[in-house]
Amino acid sequence: MALQNGSFVTEFILMGLTDQPDLQLPLFFIFLVMYMVIVLGNLGLMTLIGLNSNLQTPMYFFLFNLSFIDLCYSTVFTPKMLVNFVAEKNIISYRGCLAQLFFFCFFAISECYVLTSMAYDRYVAICHPLMYSITMSPKVCSSLMLGSYFISFSKALTHTGFMLRLTFCDANTINHYFCDILPVLQLSCTDTYINELVVFIVVGITLIVPSFTIFVSYGFILSSILRMSSTEGRSKAFSTCSSHIVAVSLFFGSAAFMYLKPSSSVSMDQGKISSVFYTSVVPMMNPLIYSLRNKDVKLALRKTLSRTKI
Repeated sequence: MALQNGSFVTEFILMGLTDQPDLQLPLFFIFLVMYMVIVLGNLGLMTLIGLNSNLQTPMYFFLFNLSFIDLCYSTVFTPKMLVNFVAEKNIISYRGCLAQLFFFCFFAISECYVLTSMAYDRYVAICHPLMYSITMSPKVCSSLMLGSYFISFSKALTHTGFMLRLTFCDANTINHYFCDILPVLQLSCTDTYINELVVFIVVGITLIVPSFTIFVSYGFILSSILRMSSTEGRSKAFSTCSSHIVAVSLFFGSAAFMYLKPSSSVSMDQGKISSVFYTSVVPMMNPLIYSLRNKDVKLALRKTLSRTKI
């Protein structure tokens, strides 16, 4: 049965994270625990931010959106991956694969721009503290987030639209645990040069521009911190920035390793390992990074727990 894009494939088979039967059950429990931590951690952080007035600031507005994105992001493929660990045949429909690819791109790109907005927020807070309330007004923060979601939607639609132009004939086994762009491209029986060019350009812009913006922001931040006369002030400034630097390094580093190389030079096994970092490890680590190293979040948690006891 042919689909509208001329493809003869109506479903794909996902190879999963590994083809070794002995590892399927242990990996199921590992990723189940990771997904539970992702859901509880991000939902918990979102709840804390929503319930506590002292967390109604631009930094926590962006952190709320980051937690929301991480929660949705991991939900796009983790439940399906868990089912695939225990299922005999890991099947996903053609339309389901494209839907997964679209939402994966949308939330991944959104995370890039939210992390960039958070870096800009820290830059204004440390380098221009007197102008902070004006520069990072609710209107500006909302505009940054809406702009991030709009750009992400446009880029995700671009990837999905170019995928629709391809024809898939006989090969339908995806060497991955979800419908990522590069593994799906390898199955096409038509020329994928344009698609690979689009991936390289769009992903390059998505990773390089935010990375450069974050790098410049932290260059100014570091310069301002070193000029501070107070040791306590320097320590507090480093503390507020270190969590964000760790989150940025994990996400951008693993994503760049996967996408900013020609597809022929990247083995899919390496790609799967890299994907685990930005699809599961980062969404799991973000709430831990931002809560364990954050006094405001710890205080809000104690207040919330004390209110529930009463």
